[in-house]
Amino acid sequence: MLSISCEGNSYEIGLQHGEHAREQIAGSLEFYEGLFKRRCSMDWPQVCEAAVKFVPFLETAFPGYMQEMRGIAQGAGVPVESILALNVRTEIAYGMFNDGCTALSWKSKEDSFLAQNWDWECEQSPNLLILRIRQTATTTPPTPTIHMITEAGIIGKIGLNSHGVGVTLNAIKAAGVDFGKLPTHLALRAVLDSVSRADAVEKLERYGVAAACNIIVADRTGGVGLECSARDVVRLEMGEREEDGGGDAAGVVTHSNHFIRPHLDTEGKVHLVDTLDRLKRVRELVKEKSAAGPPSVAVIEGILKDEQGYPTAICREVTEDSSIATLFCIVMDLGKGTGLIKIGRPVKPEGEVELRP
Repeated sequence: MLSISCEGNSYEIGLQHGEHAREQIAGSLEFYEGLFKRRCSMDWPQVCEAAVKFVPFLETAFPGYMQEMRGIAQGAGVPVESILALNVRTEIAYGMFNDGCTALSWKSKEDSFLAQNWDWECEQSPNLLILRIRQTATTTPPTPTIHMITEAGIIGKIGLNSHGVGVTLNAIKAAGVDFGKLPTHLALRAVLDSVSRADAVEKLERYGVAAACNIIVADRTGGVGLECSARDVVRLEMGEREEDGGGDAAGVVTHSNHFIRPHLDTEGKVHLVDTLDRLKRVRELVKEKSAAGPPSVAVIEGILKDEQGYPTAICREVTEDSSIATLFCIVMDLGKGTGLIKIGRPVKPEGEVELRP
């Protein structure tokens, strides 16, 4: 897997990303152009036309992100509208994409972990990359260094920063998009640009998220789920119980690919039937493991290897009807400020990468 380090101001970081990942960015664009055509009956000019609706908000509220995307476009030799479209793909697709995953934050007395499996179309796997970003712009406090795994051309994804702030993503299918809020992947970047969990949560609650998703934000003090729709952001605190008696264990937040809480004028759809089973299963495993001792990287990795319900398990495999599988698993130790990525299905990894921002 390609690993690149980018340093400088926003435009320079994007330029380096675009130059070094030109081949993978071309692959991302080819993949999503085909996917939008098949799933949404949209050709690429239509996709780009929808994407530019976010420009007024981004230019006003997050101009550095626009500059970084302009740099990527320049470096990769593609139109900036195409790079913008990659970064707002979730919103343009209106929930038609089924990138699933299972995620958890687990805080014990001594440690704080954040982890997930990312399940998506196998065709996109060659276009994943490891991206380290060191921003030299003068800010107070200084902008953190970021180390993450992302899809080529996308400036925010799953990983952690030098302040020990980590982020994961769960896709959720629900109607609605707000072009005056942060697109999902740029919301992930906003978390990674934060100095603490509290800072990140305040940012996303202030600006809002443009479409449905769940974002888990965590640092050494613990984690919180931010279940988002185009209308609101609802917090899922560690250890919350549900009306039916279910819910998370103390110090834990879990999520899969459906709304757990009610949302303002928004109804989520269970687009992956196994999302309910995976959430139930990850909670069972956390309860079982916590009874045996404190969490660790190995314990959490064991949860992410679970194949109960195979092939549509926590550790997912392709089926006759779907080419979606677990493309990587990541476990972040936020006390140590490190992350470990297993490439491919964690039961049979193709390689591993350490994140150390």
